[in-house]
Amino acid sequence: MTEETAAPTSGSILVVGGGISGLTTALEAAEVGYEVFLVEKNPFLGGRVAQLNQYFPKLCPPTCGLEINFRRIKDNPRIKVLTLAEVEKVDGTPGNYDVTIKVAPRYVNENCTCCGDCAEASQTEIDSEFDFGMKKVKGAYLPFEMAFPARFVISPEIIGSDDARRCKDACKYDAVDLEMAAKTLNFNVGAIVWATGWEPYDATKIDNLGFGQYPNIVTNMMMERLASPNGPTKGKIGRPSDDKEPESIAFVQCAGSRDENYLPYCSYICCMASLKQATYVRERYPEAKIYVFYIDLRTPGLRYERFYEQIKQDENIFLIKGKVAEVSEDPANKNITVVAENAVTGEKIHQTVEMVVLATGMQPTTAKTKLPADLTYNTDGFIINVFETGGMFAAGCANKPADVVSSNQNATGMALKAIQTLVNR
Repeated sequence: MTEETAAPTSGSILVVGGGISGLTTALEAAEVGYEVFLVEKNPFLGGRVAQLNQYFPKLCPPTCGLEINFRRIKDNPRIKVLTLAEVEKVDGTPGNYDVTIKVAPRYVNENCTCCGDCAEASQTEIDSEFDFGMKKVKGAYLPFEMAFPARFVISPEIIGSDDARRCKDACKYDAVDLEMAAKTLNFNVGAIVWATGWEPYDATKIDNLGFGQYPNIVTNMMMERLASPNGPTKGKIGRPSDDKEPESIAFVQCAGSRDENYLPYCSYICCMASLKQATYVRERYPEAKIYVFYIDLRTPGLRYERFYEQIKQDENIFLIKGKVAEVSEDPANKNITVVAENAVTGEKIHQTVEMVVLATGMQPTTAKTKLPADLTYNTDGFIINVFETGGMFAAGCANKPADVVSSNQNATGMALKAIQTLVNR
């Protein structure tokens, strides 16, 4: 169901966040008979998973799983999807919440066929948030190839300009509606699941690791987009400074994590993400050397441990126990020298590589902006579930750092908790 189609509100569940945890929560609740409102602040569903190249440990693309979930949502009349929407206010008690939601205009209606004529007509270019600014998109754009809803977006930056008019004139389906306005909706729901997800930690805050100073230092999420076939380089992993195929790459673990100056906790996924990304490089460039600098390598569970054991057999992947102290750039060739102390041998290492990937941790979106509801947070900004009170619950990475599998398991549990609230109202 899309935002233009109404759904009954009696005994409804509100799911805030359309990433993998929100999708799972909404589907689990709806498929056993409950009405669900799924609210997402972006113009598309899928969250961070949509930005990944592959899952670990099977190394399969996330598009297949997302496509199945999108199909299930489209076919389920109990789910009402609201994109470009944010919760502004929550009042009430478990079983009876009054929720105010503000929906921003997309400026494109359901007549859109994704033909792309509006983008062709647009002369404005803006940074792609989906690709972390590594490429430009037009003022009219499709967030990514598999975006759901499958509908273009007109950037607010061009509204009121000649460029916006060009987009409208180019559309032969009358899908571009420049008169769309923000609207406020009010719903009564019995339970709320906050699946508000996470953000990569801002690597520019980590003074000693050079992100934002040296072009050939990227984050782990940027690496996912570089490796992705629908990414800014169509899957080619090249140095940002010159697009050169790197012959050596260093992965710096715990970049800002397990550090009281930045994120004091372990983000759970970073070790596995770097090991996975090492395979990206080795598949494309068989002679490339990979250096992984780590404090501890954490591979939770048997499947992840087996993946780690496979990685260790690769003679071109070097695992170095030592925290990186500093990095520097050779201005002549833009190579990066990584300085660390080997915690096993005591040796001070100066390793020069052509590219560096920082394994930045995950920070809950609620660390920066608290939600407009009576919720309890820990010191790191994660939502603490208070099951005794009931009514509102946090799923996935809104509650704690987690991988996709753990997030899905947790989301299923929170769907059940929401249903229990309705049953007991």
